[in-house]
Order: sequence, then C-alpha cells, then structure tokens
Amino acid sequence: MRFINPIPFVRDIRLSRDFYETTLGLTVLEDAGSFVLFETGLAIHEGTALERTVWGDVAGAGDGYGRRNLLLYFGHDDVDAAFARIAPHVELIHPVERQAWGQRVFRFYDPDGHAVEIGEPQVTSDVSG
Repeated sequence: MRFINPIPFVRDIRLSRDFYETTLGLTVLEDAGSFVLFETGLAIHEGTALERTVWGDVAGAGDGYGRRNLLLYFGHDDVDAAFARIAPHVELIHPVERQAWGQRVFRFYDPDGHAVEIGEPQVTSDVSG
C-alpha cells in the first residue's frame, strides 16, 4: 500500500486550476475536465462530479469544502520570494512566521477556503552524535 495524492473537492475547477497553475506556479500534468493533476502530485476534482462518482448523488453542492480541516503543504527554497509573489493574490491567514520547530512558513486560503502553507526547507540536525 502506498499513498498517492490528496484530492481536494473544488467548486469551480477552472478557477482552482488557474489559482494553482498561475498563482502558485504548479505545472499541470493532466486535465480531464473535472479533474486536474499537477506535477507535484496534488490533484483537484470538481466537487459535484466527484460526489456523484463516490456517493452517487450531490449532498451539499460544495457547502463542506474548505472547512478548516485540511492543510495543503508546499515547500519552497525561498519562502520570502514566494510570499512576495503570492501574497497580493490571496486571502492571507498570516504572513511569514517562524514556527515553534524553527521553520518559516506563511499560510493562506485557496479559492475554496482550503488552507495552504508554503514553508522553507526543514533543517534537520544529526542527533546521532
């Protein structure tokens, strides 16, 4: 068994594709209309189409998307440059901050209200001696 990728449900597949492709700079590997796969492994799916596929009907027509229960994490070598490029185009949760574990990150919402985090590479220390 191996994990493949997260697939957030989105209300407007075109708007979300444009957001991830243009604002975040991700490369599209596949666009099947209601499903878009990016080079990073992230995939997005038009919510009502996926609801029909999985459950056979449309329950809330997008009411439950982006409910503060999912964080999409991306790494970036220059978090300050990423912040300068992305921040003017998003609703920020917070600007670049140093976390308790030492990593600098910023967070914002995608068009469906999913939280997105951009963080600098984690520095690991050798504790073996």
